[in-house]
Amino acid sequence: MNAGTNTASASTSASGRIYDFAAIGVGPFNLGLAALTEPVEGLDGIFLDRSPSFDWHPGMMLEPAHLQVPFMADLVTMADPTSRYSFLNFLKQTGRLYRFYIREDFYPLRAEYNQYCQWVAGQLSSVRFSTDVLETAYDDGVYHLSVQGPAGPEVLRARRLVLGTGTSPYVPQAAEGILADSAAGRGGLVLHNSDYLARKAELQQRRSITVLGSGQSAAEVYYELLQEADAHGYQLNWVTRSGRFFPLEYTKLTLEMTSPEYVDYFHALPRGQRDDLVTNQKNLYKGINSDLINAIYDLLYTRSLSGLVDTQLLTHSALTGAHWDDGAGTHTLQLHHGEQGSDYTLESEAVVLATGYGYREPAFLAGIQDRIARDSAGRFAVDRNYSISAEAGEIFVQNAELHTHGFVTPDLGMGAYRNSCILREITGREVYPVERSIAFQQFGAPAGIPASVPTPAEVQA
Repeated sequence: MNAGTNTASASTSASGRIYDFAAIGVGPFNLGLAALTEPVEGLDGIFLDRSPSFDWHPGMMLEPAHLQVPFMADLVTMADPTSRYSFLNFLKQTGRLYRFYIREDFYPLRAEYNQYCQWVAGQLSSVRFSTDVLETAYDDGVYHLSVQGPAGPEVLRARRLVLGTGTSPYVPQAAEGILADSAAGRGGLVLHNSDYLARKAELQQRRSITVLGSGQSAAEVYYELLQEADAHGYQLNWVTRSGRFFPLEYTKLTLEMTSPEYVDYFHALPRGQRDDLVTNQKNLYKGINSDLINAIYDLLYTRSLSGLVDTQLLTHSALTGAHWDDGAGTHTLQLHHGEQGSDYTLESEAVVLATGYGYREPAFLAGIQDRIARDSAGRFAVDRNYSISAEAGEIFVQNAELHTHGFVTPDLGMGAYRNSCILREITGREVYPVERSIAFQQFGAPAGIPASVPTPAEVQA
């Protein structure tokens, strides 16, 4: 959106300007909202991010890595296929459309997707980087944001908020000590995979490396390190608490679960049942691309022709403790085998925590806690249309509703749908058509069918 010209709802005075909404955090989801909002006349919003520019997971921009969703899951297409901010238009404008066509692969490279997002961000005047939101307050129907930006401190005002602050690297409690010691220079090398590329050369100087984790990032790090293990001479381990190295389930009827109908169904379930499903459905959104699993196996097989491969793949193994042994120059990782119920240790000079990401509530919300609805566990009580405010329709969240909307929450393919819903709530009209029924299957009991079949005795009675 052009925040400098679309000011129908704002004061003509810069000091008295009240935005229709302020979106905090500019990852793919809020960037998509910015792109979808840009052509909407009379809607005035601003997008704020403390980073100096858009850069999506720079520590994991491995050369062959690609998205796990097709190019149509870009910032805008599933809401507005005609948008000039589509991935295909990006390819056209940058002279790469025919190369992408000849490549015959629906899945963009991760670095390519990052370039696309940077291309979009560079065209939107409503997006302000290097602007940190420090505090928020509420008064007489308006949210006040104290920010620190390139021009110094200022206060921005908006009638609504959209929180897109994203997720932060998750570190298991058992690894917090060795990570803190490493950061302070008191122990060996320990890092989260979000820092992998920046410290890869340092990693490869160690005699042994252990990758902890079971998802796509763990597999990508392990595969790259395995490819280069012979050149550097390190021993390589891959440890997961899962029972096996699960592939991402990507069959078509399973993909129907990334649908408005399934979100409706999931959101209506009791809280405890939703929590159980989130735990049990991890292979639907945290699995490994099957081609990568096969590539890892093929590489292990090829290397085995010349002798034993100096690597271990350990399943059912949960990290229960860890410490640095200064004398030995290694970390001792304490592991528990879930199926056997046995404990064992593993020695490793370096540790990569490919343990995923988790949502952390931003500190700047402290001043508006009374405006936020919560469930009995203290989490955001996210309504079906992504609002968390005590007064519906004031504060919205992006990628913070896993516990209420299910495993589709971090899916890039559902970002445009969620933004269409949020825009409908903000504007009071359906700016972009919001799909309601796309699935062939039904997720709940069909209406009009008895909940149970009567017994013969009940029929006779």
